[in-house]
Amino acid sequence: MSLFAEDILQAAEAAEAEIQEAVRILDRIVDFNQWKVIEAFQRHQVSDFHFAGSTGYAYNDRGREVLDLVYADVFGAEAALVRPHFASGTHTISTALFGVLRPGDELLYITGRPYDTLHKVIGKLGDGTGSLADFGITYREAALTEEGEIDWAEVAQKLTPRTKVIGIQRSRGYDWRSSFTVRQIGEMTAKIKEMAPDAVVFVDNCYGEFTEKLEPTQAGVDLMAGSLIKNPGGGIAETGGYICGRRDLVELAAFRLTAPGIGGEVGAMLGTTRGLYQGLFMAPHTVGQALKGSIFAAAVFERCGFTTKPAWREPRTDLIQAIAFDGPEHLIAFVQGIQRAAAVDSHAVPEPWYMPGYEHPVIMAAGTFIQGGSLELSADAPIRAPYIGYMQGGLTYSHVKYGVLMALQSMRDRELL
Repeated sequence: MSLFAEDILQAAEAAEAEIQEAVRILDRIVDFNQWKVIEAFQRHQVSDFHFAGSTGYAYNDRGREVLDLVYADVFGAEAALVRPHFASGTHTISTALFGVLRPGDELLYITGRPYDTLHKVIGKLGDGTGSLADFGITYREAALTEEGEIDWAEVAQKLTPRTKVIGIQRSRGYDWRSSFTVRQIGEMTAKIKEMAPDAVVFVDNCYGEFTEKLEPTQAGVDLMAGSLIKNPGGGIAETGGYICGRRDLVELAAFRLTAPGIGGEVGAMLGTTRGLYQGLFMAPHTVGQALKGSIFAAAVFERCGFTTKPAWREPRTDLIQAIAFDGPEHLIAFVQGIQRAAAVDSHAVPEPWYMPGYEHPVIMAAGTFIQGGSLELSADAPIRAPYIGYMQGGLTYSHVKYGVLMALQSMRDRELL
């Protein structure tokens, strides 16, 4: 007896037939990025001795040094800092911002309010937490237009002589908008350089790596950061993050990670090096599997009467698939269905709760091998109107397909579909 209702299976079969051309185009992007990574490994003559661990200060850890060079090569940057010592994407972004900004400087985000976990990093004056505001670094943001585009009139109004860093969030976060393509980010960067030539353009690249043929640092961006338990870790890296871009800015970030004058010259890799290399090697393929799953998810949910963003026909520039639901019951059933499809902790039942760094109750499905690993199949959503579920990841297309069907069946079981 099938786990899934017959009409759900029929919708899935029709969706797979419908998305064949979109998947074929995606496969070309996967090939391009896979070959780009292999060629970077070859240029820097990666060998098995580079995978050796290091301890203590880890001076002259050649594996760590070459890993930085490979990342810089792959992302078209002058330098990179790739470390397991970054605890999360938020920690990595925070390190980059604190590395570049100084008391009296200002940070301006031009893509609206950034992802929830950055709000505490930005902070409030006198909050005593060590936030940017606590160090006298001010913050402004320019809201996007109703069409989800940059409001350049507001950006011009918000710019001041103190504006040191201009931030761009590539991914949609918890907003109902399209994520920004590399081409769009390049156009933003060119316009920013006309308006504020000395400002540092920073991009939060989380969820975006290897979804297109180019990365933002290849489109003029000065500094960029991301998490290794998302795309570039390939589902293998157990922790960490990367910062890449202009050499002087990466060095400042390295001074913030360790200490001034020490920077990236130290840092024991403690047996993680092989996983970081192999994860990067696997990343283009695994990201492709996740994207194929997102296209399928959009097609199926659209057939079942839901609105998705992006729609299955639209180009992809990050992992995230947003689906609009009628109310909290649909949203909770969706997330709990994704959890039921997990290989790990499928017996757990997610419930909304107040997570550190978030302003509303959040429900998360995360039956992953790497805790918080967003390249693995997961889903989450703040419990607030409009009721939008955000699905991302999937190490294999087959697992994403299983998760989508389980989510739909979960709603069917509660008479919500």
